[in-house]
Amino acid sequence: MRFATFALIAALPSAATAQNHQIAIDAALNSHVLPGVTQLAEASQALALAAEDCTSPALVAAYHEAFDAWVHVSHLRFGPFEADNRAFALAFWPDSRGATPRALTQLIDDRDPVIASDYASVSVAARGYYAMEFLLFDPEISSRGDAIYRCDLVRVMAADIATTTAEMERDWTQTHADLMRMAGSNDRYQSQAEAMRALFNALTTGLEFNADVRLGRPLGTFDRPRPNRAEARRSERSVQNLIVSMQGLAELADALMVGAPDADVRAGLDAVISGLERLEDPTLASVADPQGRFRVEVIQQRINELRQLILTQMGPSLGVSAGFNSLDGD
Repeated sequence: MRFATFALIAALPSAATAQNHQIAIDAALNSHVLPGVTQLAEASQALALAAEDCTSPALVAAYHEAFDAWVHVSHLRFGPFEADNRAFALAFWPDSRGATPRALTQLIDDRDPVIASDYASVSVAARGYYAMEFLLFDPEISSRGDAIYRCDLVRVMAADIATTTAEMERDWTQTHADLMRMAGSNDRYQSQAEAMRALFNALTTGLEFNADVRLGRPLGTFDRPRPNRAEARRSERSVQNLIVSMQGLAELADALMVGAPDADVRAGLDAVISGLERLEDPTLASVADPQGRFRVEVIQQRINELRQLILTQMGPSLGVSAGFNSLDGD
């Protein structure tokens, strides 16, 4: 009986660990999550305003700013991001079966009146930043069918993005942030460790997505590289998305480490970002060339090593481990 009691006590988090968790949760919310979702909503609203004139160069600039804002926080795939499939409605990618160009082609060819009624009801493949990329940058889709209809489609799509991101910001600022701050006193987060794990899992899963998907898809294999599978290559954002994502992940990592800084993790994050900035290959087309492929593989390896460092060194120091992530089982 005494052994069982000791085991139970040992399993409980210490007061110091609980305090550190609270500090880290508050820091992540205050310095990364809430500013990030506010910037996302504001940039998306600016995109909707710019789309009123679908021929203006300002539309392209607003698109890039809104896409940057999304990628910066896109690893937060829980809570308000997963509600109502919002993350998929904003970012349906990877699209291994070409659902987005098919959905857009059908809308344009049919001059589907759904854009004047309930656009949120259409397939997620025809919504969000990746669908808009086709309308703005793809040679075939951007010139297909009736120009007036395409322009109306851009406006409606931008307004849909603005609505979705505004809902995400509302839920984070009005409800979900407080649930995380008050973890242990609500059913959503039954302990501070659970709230901390959600943030830590967002960090590790974001790194995994960058290595395995953003880099892994275009890398393919040595005998069969797939540069055309690079993310957002039509708008030449493939490496830009990686840089912005890593910057967002670094911001989250810094917040989580506020009570237990880790110089190795910080150095690893800086090394990956610097390596990406030196690539000078915006669409990752160089993966088809042996020398270019090697440079990209080095960055992929650094991300994988960084993730492992975070799991084995940073996690234990924070008193948290990664749980299930959205890439498991894919």
